[in-house]
Parts: sequence; C-alpha cells; structure tokens
Amino acid sequence: MRDHRLCDGNLPLELDAFVGRSAELAELSRLLENARLVTVTGAGGIGKSRLAARAAAREGTWRVELAAVRDPELVDFAVLETLGLTDHTTRPPREILLAHLAERGPGRQLLLLLDGFEHLVEACAELVADLLRKAPGLRVLAVGRRPLSVAGERVFTLGPLAQDEAVELFLSRAAGSRASGSEAAGSEAAGSEAAGSEVVAAVDPAVPELCRRLDGIPLAVELAAGRLRALSPGQLLERLDDRFRLLAGGGRDTLPRHRTLRTAIGWSHELCTSEERLLWSRLSVFAGPFDLEAAEYVCSGDGLAEQDVLDVLTELLAQSVVAREESVTGVRYRMLDTVRAYGADWLEASGDAARLRRRHRDWYLGLATWCELDWFSPRQAEVAARVEAELPNLRSALDHCLSDPDETHLGQYLAGSLWFYWAGCGRLSEGRHWLEQAVRLESDNELSRLKALWVLGYVAILQGDTVPALAALQECRQEAERSANPMAVAYAEHRTGCLALVTDDMARAETLLRSSLGRYREIGELNSNVLMGQVELAMARAFQGDLPEAVSLCEDVRQVCEDHGERWARSYALYVLAYAAWSEGDPAAARALLTDCLGAAHSFHDLLGTVLTIELLALVTAVQGDPAEAAVLQGAAAAMWPSVGLPLFGSAYYNAPHERCEATARERLGDQRYEECVREGGRLGREAAVARVLGRPVEALPAPRGPARHAQGAVALHEPAASPTRKGGETAG
Repeated sequence: MRDHRLCDGNLPLELDAFVGRSAELAELSRLLENARLVTVTGAGGIGKSRLAARAAAREGTWRVELAAVRDPELVDFAVLETLGLTDHTTRPPREILLAHLAERGPGRQLLLLLDGFEHLVEACAELVADLLRKAPGLRVLAVGRRPLSVAGERVFTLGPLAQDEAVELFLSRAAGSRASGSEAAGSEAAGSEAAGSEVVAAVDPAVPELCRRLDGIPLAVELAAGRLRALSPGQLLERLDDRFRLLAGGGRDTLPRHRTLRTAIGWSHELCTSEERLLWSRLSVFAGPFDLEAAEYVCSGDGLAEQDVLDVLTELLAQSVVAREESVTGVRYRMLDTVRAYGADWLEASGDAARLRRRHRDWYLGLATWCELDWFSPRQAEVAARVEAELPNLRSALDHCLSDPDETHLGQYLAGSLWFYWAGCGRLSEGRHWLEQAVRLESDNELSRLKALWVLGYVAILQGDTVPALAALQECRQEAERSANPMAVAYAEHRTGCLALVTDDMARAETLLRSSLGRYREIGELNSNVLMGQVELAMARAFQGDLPEAVSLCEDVRQVCEDHGERWARSYALYVLAYAAWSEGDPAAARALLTDCLGAAHSFHDLLGTVLTIELLALVTAVQGDPAEAAVLQGAAAAMWPSVGLPLFGSAYYNAPHERCEATARERLGDQRYEECVREGGRLGREAAVARVLGRPVEALPAPRGPARHAQGAVALHEPAASPTRKGGETAG
C-alpha cells in the first residue's frame, strides 16, 4: 500500500532561532546529497539533533525519536508508528516496512531520521542495513553518540560551537529567558531585551569567558542562559569556576567534552533549589512526554507537595531543564535524554527509584483503566489520542510489570485493558507482542491472566491467525469454567463465535454468539465488546438470509451507540445495515451508510473496517452504474489486504459481494479495461482512496499518527483541565 503522506514528513517546527553552525550545516547537507546513510555523532548536548533536523528540513523527512524506546524489539514498531503505517497481519514489522518502502523507487525519495539510537545500536544497525538494501528510494540520517558501523555509512562528528557562535547562542537564549520571565513581554520588549543583552556582552567579559568554560556545548550554554533571571553573567562564572574546580579531576576514561557537559548539568543541578532537584530526579521516571497531572501524582510527596509541583516545574522550564510542547491532547512536557539520565542517576542514588517506578506504574494502570471505561462514551476519539500520546510511558509500565515476577499480574491486566487500542486503533502487532509476553508468565491473579488470554485470542482472530487464536480462547474458557468466572467465560465464548463467523461456520457462530450475549445480559455487561458481539450475530444472520433479524439487531446497536456516543462499534453496525440495504435493492441507502461507516473506521485507523467498507462500496458503485470506479475501488482494497490479512478472511460469505462486483465490472468494461482500473486503484493508497470515496481532499482527513510537533523552550504554562485519570491513580497498584 502506498501512502502519499509518506511524502510530507513530521519534522517539528522551530520556535527559537537556529544559531551558527553554517559550515557544519553545509558539510552535512553535502554528505546527505551523496550518501544514503549519514550518521551524526558527538557528545550528549552537542546539538546533533537540532543540526540534523535543520539539514534534513525537506519534504519527505520522517523523524523517529528512539530515546524513549528501551526494548530492541520495539525499534521496528517505532518506525512503523512514525510513518503512520497500519498493519493488522501477523507479518513482522520489518516485513511491513520493507513492503512499503521498497515501493518507493530512486525517484521517490524518503529520508528517515533516526534520533537517539545509541542504546539500541545493534537493532538499529540491522534495521538500517536491511532497509537500505531493499528500499532504493530511502536515505537514512542517524543521530547518536556512536556510529552504526553499517556498510556505506558516512560519519559526521559534531564538535562544540565556535566561541563567537556560543556567545551568540547564549545571548539569544538569554533574551528569550528574560522575555518569558516577564508577564508583559511583547515583541518590542523582547527586542529591547535582546539589544540590552548585546550591550552586556560588549562590556561584560564574563559572557565569552563563560561560554569558553562551557566548551561551547549548546546544552550547557542554554542551561547557563536560563539562569540569567536570577544571576548576572559574572555570578554565573564564579559559580561555574567553583564547580569546575571541584570536579576537575574526572575519570581518565572520560572525554573532556563529556566531563564538561556532565559538569555543566551538575552545576545547573547544584544551582537548583532542593525542591527543583527533587522534581528533576523524579521526572526522570517518565519514558516520554508527560502532562501536569501525571507529574503531580507521580512526583509529589516526601518533600514535595502536590500543589507545589506546578510552580517547581515552571522554574525547571525557565532553566531549560524541561521543555514544553503542544500536542493534540494538550500541553505536555519532556526532558532531553541527557538531562533525564542525569536525573535518573540522582534518583537511583536517593534510594527512591523503586517507589517512583511504582507510582509511575500506578498512574498508567489508572490511565488504562479509565481509558478502557471511557472508550464506551462520546470521548472515544479523545481516548484514542490520549493512549497514542502516552504510548512510550505505557510501554515503560508494561516492561516494568512484565520484568518483575511480583508484578506479572499487573502487566497482564495492563496488556488486556488496552484491548480497545490494539483492536480498534490499528495496533494489533504491538498488542500481540505484549499479550504473548504476558500470558507466557505465571501469576497469582487469575482474573488478569484470563483477560489477557481472551484479548490475545481476539487480536489473533483479527490478524487471521486462527490456530493460536483458538488455543488462547480454549485455555481461557477452560480456566474460567474451572474458577467459575462468568465474565471470562462470556468473553471466551464470544470470541470463539467470532472465529467461527470468519471461518464460515455460521451455525456454530450463531450458537456461540447468542449464548455469549445471554451471558453478558446475566452479568450486566454492556460495552463496545458486547455491542460487537451483537453486530457479529447480525452478520451471521444476514449471511444465512435472515435480513430482518440482522437489521433489527444492528438498529438496536446503532441506537445504544448513539445514546452513549460510541462510534467504533457503531461503524460495524452500519456496515451490516449497508449489506442488508444492498441485498434488499437499495444501493443509495447502502452508500450513505457505508460513507458514514468509512469516516469512522478511518478516523480510528481501523484498517479492517476501512477495507471491508471499501470492498462493499465497490459493489454498490457497480450496481449504481459506474463499473470503472467500482474496479478502481477493488484495486484500492486489494492493495490494502496484505496489511490486513487473508483477503475477506478467505470466507466464501464475505467474498460473495467481491465476486459479484468483479463479474459485473468485467462484463461491462471488458477484461483489459477492468484490469487497468484495478491497477489505477492499487496506486491510490489508503489515504487517497478514503478521500476519493468521502469526496474530501486528503489533507482534510485525520492526520497520521506519530510524534507531536513540539517546541522546546521556556514559555508560559497553561494548566490543563482536570482529568478523570486522577480517579484511577493508585487503585491498580
């Protein structure tokens, strides 16, 4: 499947000035023009990421941030996530990447910027070598503290800023720091501040000397500039001199620039108040961006009151220790990996790391619990975006739980609670990765393991992997019956009925689905899963010719969904209603229902729902007299199926509309024209195909998933509205 959005890129916008580095920028740009793999190396804080982003600022550049990825097995998933590629099959993510990128010939360039790979060198080197061998249109710009050591790699080692450039950077950031510290700072005030800073530099020898002592390391210079709200350049230099003398020895195996940077960070740390140092160390438990409420819950207590976290965080922002970013879920914060690592060392030394990791785990267990409940509500889109934004921290919590035998049950609970995200938002492969890890482990909490088992079975069904699906569901049901757990029995029976549906055993599907729906009623269970069971029963009845009952079941689902604001299960109910409308000779009604269905499925990145809808729309289009467009839609669907699984599940029932559409289109167009139209559709890609059906420009569709465009720097804090996650903070631990 080709996706035009792979041409767009995701580089963050620069909200502060890029200072100096003109010679380095020119050289790096030249290397990028002449080599398919360039690696920028250098010490932490030397400015590698910023320079690489500036050199790569072109259409078709995708930045993959790897600092928060800890598991080498998730590197491929991180690249898929950044590129916005969705795949429901059991194919390894590497195979998916290769299939997509190999389609791009040398004339259709894509630049992949792998940022912060040094803790994942082997996994990244293997991935890069594989991709470059098989994707001729791909170039890679890697950023880390060491080379990848891959054949054909050109290494660009970045050194410190020149003296005049370091001074320029200091003055630029000092002006920004002073402006952000003034409540009334407008553009004129900021300009006046910058001019004043230039005068200070001209008369105060402390500024160039300070930059010299910091070895021209950009991060160190920016940390120093962030202090000008409280100290003069001379005072900064005095304190820095004291700190350097104290730590001048260093280790024989430590490079001077690394010592200088660590010293500069340590000096900035020393200048912090006790509360600021405490929050700095505690924030290091976050694996990715975090919001204010998470910081307040995880980091408060034992010397830092919850109501004080905002004020202390504001000070860390002003000192460039923490950066602020805008995202679709609101204001979020992040730490540079070098700064986070320094804080993590202090947290370990304090003896408080285990407690903070438990609080981090508790928060994200609570978040997952709230999101699972709120999925069945008008906030489904918000929930999907929230989980997407929190994925690095959720991964960290999963890894923490599944690495500790005493917390295995919590990892099983967390992996199972995210079923709606794995199944509803196009994350089947990663979900299966965590679920398989979870169910392999023994735990003393049967409820958590049973949930992980039925969710694993569900995910495997959606991937078309029937044997493992059946094994997981049978184990779940046997254990649930042994322990008299009616809810787990209902879910296992439901998903086994779903498996029978897609493998054309309609009688068994109907029996199991009716039974599971009865069990749900007995225990009072009502959510998106239950509604999907009713939709699946309706599909089984429709395939057996009972359209009135199918319509009745789905109209009921539709009403319940509209009462609760649920959109995901509703989209599948609309699909069945459209199937019934077409069967009853009303293609106009079928088209209206399918168009509504497609918009919802695409917005959730539900590739299965998207391709099923396009398949049925092709038939409706043929019936309405446009066989060429029907063939185009069949071609678009055919290009999507490799990312979903076995086309139309290999089901004769699901395949019947496809065969009827093809026969109609071939008869009216002739074989040659039909094949031409199918090939045209195959070139569209999912985004273009959906836009074509919905009659919208591609740009109006929901944006692909990936890292938020973020801005670093100290800017005014806006406290987000209170979140229901507060309710779930400590309940799961």
